[in-house]
Amino acid sequence: MTSNSQKEQLRDIPSVDALLRDARVGALAGERSLVAVTELVREITDTVRKTVLAGGEAPGLDEIIELVLQRAASTWGNWPARVINATGVVLHTNLGRAPMSEAAIKAAGAAVAGYSNLEFDMESGRRGSRNSYLSKVIADVTGAEAGLAVNNNASAVLLVLSAIAEGKEVIVSRGEAVEIGGGFRIPDVMRRSGATLVEVGTTNRTYARDYASAAGPDTAAILKVHPSNFSVQGFTHDPDLSELVAVGKEHNIPVLNDLGSGTLIDTRRFGLEREPTVQDSVTDGAALTMFSGDKLLGGPQAGVICGDKALIEQVSKHPLARAVRMDKMALAALNATLLAYLNEDAESEIPIWRMISASQDDLLARAKSWQRDGGIGSVVPGRSTVGGGSLPGETLPTSLLSIEAGEDADSIAVSLRAAKTPVIARIHEGNVLLDPRTVFPEEDESVIEAIREAAGPS
Repeated sequence: MTSNSQKEQLRDIPSVDALLRDARVGALAGERSLVAVTELVREITDTVRKTVLAGGEAPGLDEIIELVLQRAASTWGNWPARVINATGVVLHTNLGRAPMSEAAIKAAGAAVAGYSNLEFDMESGRRGSRNSYLSKVIADVTGAEAGLAVNNNASAVLLVLSAIAEGKEVIVSRGEAVEIGGGFRIPDVMRRSGATLVEVGTTNRTYARDYASAAGPDTAAILKVHPSNFSVQGFTHDPDLSELVAVGKEHNIPVLNDLGSGTLIDTRRFGLEREPTVQDSVTDGAALTMFSGDKLLGGPQAGVICGDKALIEQVSKHPLARAVRMDKMALAALNATLLAYLNEDAESEIPIWRMISASQDDLLARAKSWQRDGGIGSVVPGRSTVGGGSLPGETLPTSLLSIEAGEDADSIAVSLRAAKTPVIARIHEGNVLLDPRTVFPEEDESVIEAIREAAGPS
């Protein structure tokens, strides 16, 4: 039953028309659709009524208007919005994975600034292929005969299996019938492609002879799958790719290699475990190799397929290829990213490799400057993570700004996210941790400003 106090508060809630007549909301309606703003105001006033009926206090006029303006900003602002990644996770899936190079950003912008020769042959003056140019670049970078790019690596795997193995069998190690982020499961993808999964070996130990025993007249391919975001250690065995290629040649079966992250650079140079490179996969004889564009490649979201020219042609002509093709912005950005590798400029131009190769002295100096200018916290040693389903369990030494906050850790993290340019930190045992490895040097001043605001008068 509604009390007299609640009835009084409900009467005091300004009407939708009254709020729309306020100059601040009126200005918003002048910028946006009046219908949309009216609906938003109605939603806010409905929420306020529910708050009162639930026993809460009704906000005043200015507070209600501020709620309207905040909701409008969060609902109709630019999205995705720029944030500063201070988590120390280089390939942070929730934050968009790999930031792109300046060259890739410029190329993407140029691709949509006007018309382009996306599907136009400049020599003949007739329709061309959006894949022909990029195929040559992929081939030059990887050492493969040809290449193809689609909208992500999950699409690449699905497309390849659909084009090559529909209605036939594909052999996979039981230890590689994995699930990675977003519920992407190899057995499910296999079913969707129309191929039949034939599992061999055990979870922890599979041998080349297991693949050979399973090969038969209905076998279309052998599929090797990178575990991406986990590792099995101890009593384990996996055949090398070259061993699988030997089995494939003996039975005239192509070997498909899903590399996942797909690095073109030897990760051991940075103190990390060896991640199989795309070039190694090609050299070892994989018929087709699939890998991501926005992980260790450091480019836009993409799924890159490289390998045998005839198979690439077969895959590119499959009806599904059109459904998973890339748009012109992503193609331009991917091309620019690959050219950085071709020109041997990747480590200096591509942000993730600059982050991975950052010196300990530089990281320490930046963390100390955050502490000094932010006026709070202490500098402590820590570990950065490559992330993004790459190099599972692998970390890099770093220096962290640690803000000892205890029960206030969540509120400080919220305050950092509310900064003009939101700063995303991580919390560990009541400490708010900020890692300079994943922060661009030009973002340091924004981080310091956010720290000052989060710290408050103290």
